[in-house]
Amino acid sequence: MTERPKRPEVPLTGGEREILTGLLDYHRATVAWKAGGLTEAQSRQAHLPSELMTVAGLVAHLTLNEWFWFGVVVAGEEDTWEEKLEQDPDAEFRIPPGTSVEQLLADYEKQCARSREIVAGHGLDDEVTHKEETFNVRWVVAHMIEETARHVGHLDLLRELTDGLTGE
Repeated sequence: MTERPKRPEVPLTGGEREILTGLLDYHRATVAWKAGGLTEAQSRQAHLPSELMTVAGLVAHLTLNEWFWFGVVVAGEEDTWEEKLEQDPDAEFRIPPGTSVEQLLADYEKQCARSREIVAGHGLDDEVTHKEETFNVRWVVAHMIEETARHVGHLDLLRELTDGLTGE
């Protein structure tokens, strides 16, 4: 089992940016903890009726969400997944053969680092438009806290069912 890592402390006082990014980084670190230390088979084990609800699938999904919301929506990068997701709405949960859980976690960490850079370069009040919808960066950060925290809950349950690891 994986030991509880030292995760970033969420500031109890401070500015809005520090608290929001602190919460997001805490949940990101929890993703790495819950997904780390598993065998390839364990990371792909489906405990629920959907074969897509696996630790590996959730890490891939969260990586895509980091890229989409911060890279595509906030930074204006090209959406290279749009067509793929139109053809298969669950495409990001499907792990290509030969892709290890360690690689998925490394990709997630790399994307989170890129997301931090993007957020650091914008004010929370900055508005961004994607497909005729306007968001401010604050909303995107808050949405990613919600998205990541929700899937941390899923990872927590999957990990406990896999090898008994518990803890928040």
